[in-house]
Amino acid sequence: MKKSKFNFVYVIITAFVFVSCESDLDITPENPQVFLSDEFFATENAYKKGLAGVYGNLALTGTDGPSSSNIGGVDAGTSQYGRCLWYLQNLATDEAIWSYENDEGVRDLQRNIWTSDNAIIRGMYSRAMFHVALTNEYLRQTTSSKLSSRGVTDPTLLADIEDYRNEMKAMRALAYYHLMDMFGKAAFNTEEQPVAVAGVQYTRQQLFEFIETDLINLIPSLKAPRTNESGRLDQAFARMILAKMYLNAEVYIGQNRYQDCMNQCESIINGGYVLELNYLDNFKADNDTSTEMIFAIQSDGVVTQNFGPTTVMINGSVGSLEQNGISLGVGAGGWGGAIRLRKQFVEKFNGSEFDFDIRKTISGGGQRTLDILDINNRNQGYILSKYSNVSSSGINGSNSTFVDTDFPLFRLADVYLMYAEAQMRKDGATNGSSTANVSSTSLGYINALRERANDGNFANVSTSQVTLDFILDERSRELHWEAHRRQDLIRFGKYSGGIYNWAWKGNAPGGIAIPTFRNLYPIPQLSLVANPNLTQNTGY
Repeated sequence: MKKSKFNFVYVIITAFVFVSCESDLDITPENPQVFLSDEFFATENAYKKGLAGVYGNLALTGTDGPSSSNIGGVDAGTSQYGRCLWYLQNLATDEAIWSYENDEGVRDLQRNIWTSDNAIIRGMYSRAMFHVALTNEYLRQTTSSKLSSRGVTDPTLLADIEDYRNEMKAMRALAYYHLMDMFGKAAFNTEEQPVAVAGVQYTRQQLFEFIETDLINLIPSLKAPRTNESGRLDQAFARMILAKMYLNAEVYIGQNRYQDCMNQCESIINGGYVLELNYLDNFKADNDTSTEMIFAIQSDGVVTQNFGPTTVMINGSVGSLEQNGISLGVGAGGWGGAIRLRKQFVEKFNGSEFDFDIRKTISGGGQRTLDILDINNRNQGYILSKYSNVSSSGINGSNSTFVDTDFPLFRLADVYLMYAEAQMRKDGATNGSSTANVSSTSLGYINALRERANDGNFANVSTSQVTLDFILDERSRELHWEAHRRQDLIRFGKYSGGIYNWAWKGNAPGGIAIPTFRNLYPIPQLSLVANPNLTQNTGY
């Protein structure tokens, strides 16, 4: 499985041997004389290894296997980039609940009562800042003067390194985008600042402007869509970040940027991506071949073993009663019913129009109740089987615990739904209104997803059915467990407050209102201690 990626993944592991962390308080490479140094770049292939090491930070947590962490004081399970992202964007919403609340940080996060000492929040902030530090150091070590001093003159290698530098800037933009979305601010550094200098605090407005400017300038220099090496980013990756920023611009900076969102979506759609014929093939062990995957966090059961989002979701999806792990390509009992569905998500698929919808991979009934009255009771709450460690041709992944399934960070279906929402908002639809002003183009994108999910067109919707609330529900049906839900609920005004409640929201079985300050996560307390330039978010 994933043989096309073995060489690329191997250099990720190799490069990560040179990565460490000074402390969890100051997320920088431990020793620039060791990592990405003149010694490291003694051979020409080291530039590719350094590039792979930065990409690897999205999937790996340390150099000594899946249980190690190169961020001091943070457990591997609470510092993996994709897993923390999934926890903060999905576990804290109406889509999932984690059975084992003794796991550090989980209880407070999924009950929406977290503090600035939460381990998972700290892990996300630290890992993202570490990502920024890695990209900056790579850029410092690959300037023209550095290359000249090392005698690097081969035109092909120099051209490759320039490509690598552009990708590192886009990787940095990804980390700052996530920090802007979840924390509303971050310590800011570029390659222009010396190593280990405490960054100044950038607000959402400043981060938005920096990311936007950097990506717009970068796009012409990045590889065209679908032309880069497997696992590496291209122009569509940069446009995807911009599209999501523009869609959420009213939340981030109080500006209407919906036309800009539509423009970026159109460019991505015209980039050669095509909906995968089978929806579930996007979430299987060979999903690196998906025709609609714009960018994914790589996973390999042999070479990149980690407790990342797909390993967690697939093992965690196995039901305590059903023992259905074999069908998902893992052990029969998986992780003993670790993840279940909250009632409100299950109800998104109520109605006869979803009877044959392939996206409805929900199981329940009998001994398994819909309501979760006791989070510790793993027999309460329906279960999901969206992700699996089995290929599209029915072959099990290379490992029965650590999966081969990549995590779909960006895919074409999201672009279709973003375009439709941006079009409707641009043309006057607002949160809470019943306006149905979807254009024929937008409706075509929505129904393309409906047709794909139902192997035909009998589930198509008409113009009069498509309101913004419909779009929000359809995003959950199409994109659940893909690290979008919290952001979506905030944009629709349904995360904080009491307009929309879900099971255990606000630490109540039936759900209660939560204050608006929880639309942002707190800056971790230890980060505030380490960097006096940072200030805490309101309410914490």
